[in-house]
Amino acid sequence: MSDALQKGRDLLADMNPGLEQLLADRYDALVPGMAETLVEYGYGRHYARAGVDLKTRQLCTIAALTALGGHTAPQLKVNIENSLAAGASETEIIEVIWQMALYGGMPAAINGLNAAMEVFDPVDGP
Repeated sequence: MSDALQKGRDLLADMNPGLEQLLADRYDALVPGMAETLVEYGYGRHYARAGVDLKTRQLCTIAALTALGGHTAPQLKVNIENSLAAGASETEIIEVIWQMALYGGMPAAINGLNAAMEVFDPVDGP
């Protein structure tokens, strides 16, 4: 096993246990090794890098996914959960999403806020 794969798995063990298996169950039949590749490359080589703390990386991810628009809602929800696990507050997450109204547009920010509401309160979300 590569060092990056282990680093990625270690990060996910704290932040989002079960994500690799969920991805494997859903996608590996179509793209063999997809889940492991995502864990190794995305988490083990990017999120595990020095220089920026994990909470900041997660908030940057939320900003990017929000600015990209509503089609990213499933990934945005996962990363909102990851951001909470990395120590971000609901207020910080909302403010990052709202900031993207300037860069991704109001519809993108509204879609981001709806995703956050679903994560924060899945019973009362939109």
